[in-house]
Amino acid sequence: APEQAARMKKLLEQEKRQKVEFRKRMEQEVSQFIQATGEPRRRFQPMNKIERSILHDVAEVAGLTSFSFGDDEDSRYVMVFKKEFAPSDEELDAYRRGEEWDPARAEERRRLRELAAQEEEAELERGPAPPGPPNDYKDKYRHLIGSDAAKAAARTMEANKAYGCVPVANKRDTRSIEEAMNEIRAKKRLRQAEDE
Repeated sequence: APEQAARMKKLLEQEKRQKVEFRKRMEQEVSQFIQATGEPRRRFQPMNKIERSILHDVAEVAGLTSFSFGDDEDSRYVMVFKKEFAPSDEELDAYRRGEEWDPARAEERRRLRELAAQEEEAELERGPAPPGPPNDYKDKYRHLIGSDAAKAAARTMEANKAYGCVPVANKRDTRSIEEAMNEIRAKKRLRQAEDE
């Protein structure tokens, strides 16, 4: 157990030394990158999670912007950008997809998006489409019903003038409403008098 503890302590110290050396190396590379005038961004080799976190920390201390890209843990790498050349969202999306950033293609995409937005705006200004089906169902059945069948039928049809009206001569009860009500009241009074 003491030997194992000593070995572990030695490994931890060695790992700590490696991290300190890696940090110094990254600080040097980042300072070289800052001093290089024609380089807006720098891509570092793929590294493990701890090394990437060290590099992100170094970049943040130096006032740079840094992002990690890549799918697998083994192939993930860090890109460091100078603040004045900070990447756009489109550029970051291209790097996340594993593509190289092409400003001309990005400009073309932006222009197409603007055209689509203008078309959508014009569509909204025209207002909603009128409700109803996009075509007339009568067109589908024109060969069966003809072009003016419904209009002709409506013209020839005549309303029955007596519909809903019953002549007084045909009514059985010719009393008025008041007369009928008075008769009903009289019958009620008669029944009540008989019950008493």
